[in-house]
Order: sequence, then C-alpha cells, then structure tokens
Amino acid sequence: MWLELSLTIRASDQERTELALEDAGALAVTLLDADADTPNERAILEPGVGETPLWGEIALSALFDADTDRAGLLQVLLDLLPELEPAQLRFREIADQDWTRVWMEDFKPMRFGRRLWIYPWNFEPPTDEPDAVIVRLDPGLAFGTGTHPTTALCLEWLDGLDLAGKQLIDFGCGSGVLALAALKLGAAQVIGIDNDPQALQASHDNAERNAVADRLELYAPEDFTDTPADVFVANILAGPLAQLAPRFARSCKPGAPFAISGILRGQHEELLTIYAQWFERLQVSQREDWVRIDGRRRS
Repeated sequence: MWLELSLTIRASDQERTELALEDAGALAVTLLDADADTPNERAILEPGVGETPLWGEIALSALFDADTDRAGLLQVLLDLLPELEPAQLRFREIADQDWTRVWMEDFKPMRFGRRLWIYPWNFEPPTDEPDAVIVRLDPGLAFGTGTHPTTALCLEWLDGLDLAGKQLIDFGCGSGVLALAALKLGAAQVIGIDNDPQALQASHDNAERNAVADRLELYAPEDFTDTPADVFVANILAGPLAQLAPRFARSCKPGAPFAISGILRGQHEELLTIYAQWFERLQVSQREDWVRIDGRRRS
C-alpha cells in the first residue's frame, strides 16, 4: 500500500509545491491537467527545448510510504507552504500495481477501415475473418494504440492505400503501431523514426511480436539521412510538423502519398499553406477535435 496526497495548484506555484513535497519525503510526484476532462487545447502542450509543459491549473499528486504520519506530514507542508489550506489536501491509500499496465484492462480490439484490426497482445484474434489484417500491440511506455483520434485517422488512411511492395517512413513511430500496420498491409519495408529511446524499443518489441522485425528499420531523427520513400506518415504535433515540412518533403519520392496528424482543429490552416509548397491534392479529415492532412508529393 501507498499513501497518496493530492491537491490542485496554480502553475506559478508548481516548483515551490513540488520541492516542499520532496522535502517532506515524497517518493514520486505526478503533474496532470486539472481540466483534463474538458476538451480544450490546454490538454496538449508543445513546450520549447528545455521548457516544462504546465497547465494553468495542475492536479498534483504525491506518493508516500503507507505508514507516513498524516498529521505530521500535514504540519510539515503547512510550515513549508503557509498559503495552503488544509481542506485543499486529500489523502487516500492505494494498492501497489503495475501502473503502465492498468490501462490495458480497457484496451480492446479495434477495427480501422475495411480490414485492419489492432489487438492487445494478450487477446487471441478470431479465426473466422480470413481477410482481417491483425496487428498485435503492447505499447509499453510509448504513444500509439489506436484509441487516440490522431492514430485512428492515420490507421484508416493506411488501410485505404495499396502498400504492396512499397517502402514507408513513419516519423514519430511511438509504439510502432502505424509502421506495423503498414507492414501487415503489404509494405515491403518501413523506416520508423523517433527521438524517444523507449519508443524505438517498443517499436522493435512489437515488430518481433508480429514477426515483421526483419522489415522494420529504426532510427533516431539525427541518424536518418532523409532517403525518400514511396509513402510517408507523421503523427506528432503541429509545431514540429510545421518546422519539419522541408525535411518531410525530402523524405518523399515524387507522387508519394503522405499524411500528417497530431493537429488540433484550427491549426490545420497554417499547415495547409506550408505544405502546399511541396505537396498537392491536400485534403483534411477530422475526428473529434483532431485533424489529418493527406495528399501527394509534387512531381
């Protein structure tokens, strides 16, 4: 068992509060958007290099040993942070568990397009759908299961392409879900690129789980030389998509289909203008508050 202390604070108070909790013996501190249940742009942040993403109001929680004296802890925090009101602090006991796996209980098989399915690694696919294309997935600590609208938009786009014998680049591969889907849909080779070592490891592990590791190459962005591919997809965020547009253009052969996502509604107009320099037949697809832009590399 653990003792969890939670409270809501302003972003301007984050550093002082976190330091006070660490001084009081906190073993871990977690920061979340206090408005996470409200669909708005504050839930997705694009910090600059060296910046910490913060929301206007933060739901902060800290873990302590289960036998921590609550009254003593409360007094220490009030001494360190006199502006706190005792009513702001909420305690509860929580059981130890594998936190990276808890969400898997709600991860169920999902269909995208006509034949593509994403299955949790611990589910057995059905045998009565001979045309089904099945990706077995364990995302680990990396982004990408199909539950997020941006991933779903990209998976549906892939399902609608003829990928037989093609080479594809997946920039920002995360869990590898798009790369694996492309390989299972017939791509001859996929290059996955991500700046997070955990993502590259997750992509490799999932490729082995799906018996396609021999056709997946993985790189950090600085290690890839922008060799042009037949198909290109990037599911990241609007800021990097704008900055990396020239690089993405170099990574596409003339006429290559491409898709970008991770774009909030309202951010797509600027990206359409930027990408029109190198790409044509641009069209926008939307799911909830998220957008996918796809088209083709100009000849």
